[in-house]
Amino acid sequence: MEISRVGVVGLGTMGAGIAQVCLQAGLEVIGREVEPELGEAARGRIDHYLSRGVEKGRLSAEEKDAALARLCLITDLAELSPCQLVIEAVFEDLGVKRETFAELDRIVGPDAVLATNTSALSVTQIADATERPERVVGLHFFNPAPVLPLVEVIRTTHTSDEVFDAAYAFAQRIGKEPVACNDTPGFIVNRILIPLLNDCVRVLDEARVAPDDVDRAMRFGANWPIGPCALIDLIGIDVHVHASEALHRALGEDRMAPPERLLEMQEAGHLGRKTGQGFYDY
Repeated sequence: MEISRVGVVGLGTMGAGIAQVCLQAGLEVIGREVEPELGEAARGRIDHYLSRGVEKGRLSAEEKDAALARLCLITDLAELSPCQLVIEAVFEDLGVKRETFAELDRIVGPDAVLATNTSALSVTQIADATERPERVVGLHFFNPAPVLPLVEVIRTTHTSDEVFDAAYAFAQRIGKEPVACNDTPGFIVNRILIPLLNDCVRVLDEARVAPDDVDRAMRFGANWPIGPCALIDLIGIDVHVHASEALHRALGEDRMAPPERLLEMQEAGHLGRKTGQGFYDY
């Protein structure tokens, strides 16, 4: 299957990053947001990061302009009909995603691939909202999508071999490192990482140590490139709590439940880098 035109539904942090990666790989991208202003804001973020790439010599000004020219912004889902692949990156809510996929299923062609970027929800339950669940696959990018190379390619019990192979090859084509996994709670990375990060947060109170000491311990003792507290700030406390709660519901393991400290930070609006305050001030 030749994928030359990709749709991205939802142009928030993850969606805009995914769109940027596709544009830099030479693909046409149709990006959908509910309001024109949100789409233009996403274009501005992509332009900003591509401009930084030009400043650092990673691409030329001509390549940057050509990439932006391949981006088409829309508000009507129906305009995604020409896409061979549509990647959904809307809010992490199962009902919202199922509704989106049911509508996309009526819009795209019979050979198109529908992919969800969910980090914690069941891809199978999302696929079940469509008439063609064999065309649905998970493509879980990691934040920031233009920087981190990993993409988890998630197969459900319905996913056809053709669709899975096309999604895997697509991830390779755009310069990512795909890994194959099945539709189980947390997939691979979050199944391992979320309880580990939760343990690190619990250590803060149980061992009465500072976030910087925990971060330095894991950086210099376990060779982590970034400490756990700084990583949660980067991910977003609300995003991490949401994923933790989803895994806890699915698996019932105490380590999956978000620590009380994170719930208090979320309640206070201290969500990490995006709000300027989390474990650290930004």
